[in-house]
Amino acid sequence: MDLFPRDYLFAGLAVFIFWWIIDHSRHKQRYIRNVPIVGGKANLKRNRQKFVTNSLQILRTGYEENNDELFYVPTPIGERLIIPGRYLEELKSADMAVVDFQATFLEMFEGAYTTLGTHSRLLPQVVRAQLNQYLPDVLPEIQCEIRDSVTELFPPCQDWTVINVTELMAVLVARVSSRMFGGPALSQNREWIEASLRFAHDGFNAAQKLKMWPDTLKFIGQHFIPEVRSIKNTYKIAERAIIPLLDVRSIKNTYKIAERAIIPLLDEREVDKSKKAHDLLTWMYDQAQGAEKDKKFIAGTLLKVSFAAYHTSAAAPTQLLFDIAAMPEHIAPLLGEYLSAPRDNNQNISVKGFAQMVKLDSIMKESQRFNPLLLLTFERIIKRDFTLSDGVVIPANTWIGCAAQAIGMDRKLYPDPDTFDAFRFVAKEEATATSTSVPATKAHYTSANPGSMAFGYGQHACPGRFFAMMEIKAIIGEILSRFEMRLADGEMRPPSVTFETQHLPHPAGKVLFKRRRCT
Repeated sequence: MDLFPRDYLFAGLAVFIFWWIIDHSRHKQRYIRNVPIVGGKANLKRNRQKFVTNSLQILRTGYEENNDELFYVPTPIGERLIIPGRYLEELKSADMAVVDFQATFLEMFEGAYTTLGTHSRLLPQVVRAQLNQYLPDVLPEIQCEIRDSVTELFPPCQDWTVINVTELMAVLVARVSSRMFGGPALSQNREWIEASLRFAHDGFNAAQKLKMWPDTLKFIGQHFIPEVRSIKNTYKIAERAIIPLLDVRSIKNTYKIAERAIIPLLDEREVDKSKKAHDLLTWMYDQAQGAEKDKKFIAGTLLKVSFAAYHTSAAAPTQLLFDIAAMPEHIAPLLGEYLSAPRDNNQNISVKGFAQMVKLDSIMKESQRFNPLLLLTFERIIKRDFTLSDGVVIPANTWIGCAAQAIGMDRKLYPDPDTFDAFRFVAKEEATATSTSVPATKAHYTSANPGSMAFGYGQHACPGRFFAMMEIKAIIGEILSRFEMRLADGEMRPPSVTFETQHLPHPAGKVLFKRRRCT
């Protein structure tokens, strides 16, 4: 009997030694000679931990001290190499086997255990080829969902009413995005909406808890994290919601085949496209090949898409509502622009109508400049030593990125950058751009260029940003048309919460709303 405690002790010691040998045999980070590290090497361990909550200031300090030059920032996963704009062209078109775009998301959210992230190219291909093409067909559905969601989610607000904007916008965007994903059957599926929101919450929290475990023990640690178990259950809910919708679409596709054969014989149009569902689910299933055609794969992919959509699309309008509430003098011109936009008989605004909302576009971009969701974009992991055009060699296993928020605060690009100028970019469109400012043609919310990096750059720049722009304009316009809004007396704008490279709306951010008398 006395041997058992000793056996357990030796077994535990053996596991510890095994982990220590593996952990210390992994590659050590190699640095580029003479490239500075923000804060220096003396306090490297402490500065890595400071990055978790102080990353915005660390990145801005590094950018201002080393503008247009390479520099490292200390982070908990090692030093990340910050890339100046002159290298973007050659890096954006590099072989993904060498300069890996998808690996960063998998690493950031511990995709091996949370399932967040994928190497599948199905989604970005569908968004570029179908969503952007069919925006005119998608927008009426989206605006209908926005009107219904605002009606159902906002309280009566007959008098000034405090609302947690962060929570409300998460649900509203979940419904609106789900309408684009799978039509009203999905946006009105309460179980799906709750599951997709929980998936986003669990994925984020699970990733942060897993980061507390050594890499070599995460396969054990996952079993002690309740959010990881919750994610597995959420996939089952997603399958219950998505697979029946796919089954219905399969039946409809059979009718499409018949139509293509018969209708031309009747000398009518080839296919009645008005009956074809214009949603992400249909496009993904139509474009999927091989194993990606599996309905469970499609359901799981849509759940992952929901994480990205809610994480990004909900943050931007939330931050913007905080800004507008803090500066209510901008409400009148924004509301006037929204109400004057041309509409069809169903009160829907067209793609062209949204494009003409230059004031709303400008304040959206200015809000994004101050509070982008990601402080680092254009993130890549260098898989093999990569030689830049000037001879600089980036060592393998280096994590690179661009300091998006710091670029947005560069006074050479944005005069008086620390002042929130709501209509800064309207002026840029109307005036001739100078050589030291962002060109007028690149001053739109959806711009992705070296002076505006919130959406990334190159072939992997966010493909859904055009849809997101119109979605946000429709949401903000609908809210402004129904409610007055302001901050409570004596309250400041809710501050953003920074966690490593993520810059999030305050989870308890509140705004006062009051229903307009004329609506």
